[in-house]
Amino acid sequence: MSNISPGDIEVLFDAIPDVLFFVKDEQGRYTHVNITMVRRLGLKSRSEVIGKRVSDVYPSGLSAAYARQDAQVLAGEIIENLLELQIFPNRAPGWCLTCKRPLFIDSKIMGVVGISRDLGLPDSRGPIYEQLRLALTYLSEHFSENVRMQTLMDITGFSESKLQRYFRQVFQLTPQQMLTRLRIQMAMHRVRGDESVASIGQACGFSDQSAFTRQFKAMVGMTPSDYRTLLRKEAST
Repeated sequence: MSNISPGDIEVLFDAIPDVLFFVKDEQGRYTHVNITMVRRLGLKSRSEVIGKRVSDVYPSGLSAAYARQDAQVLAGEIIENLLELQIFPNRAPGWCLTCKRPLFIDSKIMGVVGISRDLGLPDSRGPIYEQLRLALTYLSEHFSENVRMQTLMDITGFSESKLQRYFRQVFQLTPQQMLTRLRIQMAMHRVRGDESVASIGQACGFSDQSAFTRQFKAMVGMTPSDYRTLLRKEAST
């Protein structure tokens, strides 16, 4: 498994036309992209993308947001299920879900690896993506607080049943599950430092340390303390 390279994965993602796959180095330059991304950009070959930055290939309105995300990931954060605009086959903007993770080489962050999955165009029967994006942004900015469902309903204009249904349809998560995931992702970032596990849990919205440890283990596969130990062990090798 250790011999699998981003290039091998690149070829696999060539077979999925509704997903963009990309790898970038520490300077934000593309090192690998799938053919779907090449075609969305109106180009003919990967060589026209490799070595370039988002500002070289995307309109300024999109590239600035992508560059900010990359900076967050290079600082150790994980971006998952981010609802945002991408360029669709007709060069028109369309909605997608983006996931980005740090690319570790020898326990050091050396780049960004990510995907963006098409959601298609909204219609009268489906969720309105802009309202969902506003709800997700609110959750991301207030993850440490006790977010009320009524607040999300006020932001989106959805009834509670529609809000729950649309979240499940787009994110495969309820709003509360999404909030928990955002909290754990931030905790994974903060545990790299020297804060106590208890203070990290409290800062990330968990008033009960046992609940924090339980949720962290359910999502990450180990306790916060064990995860910190693993990170430090990897950094020292």
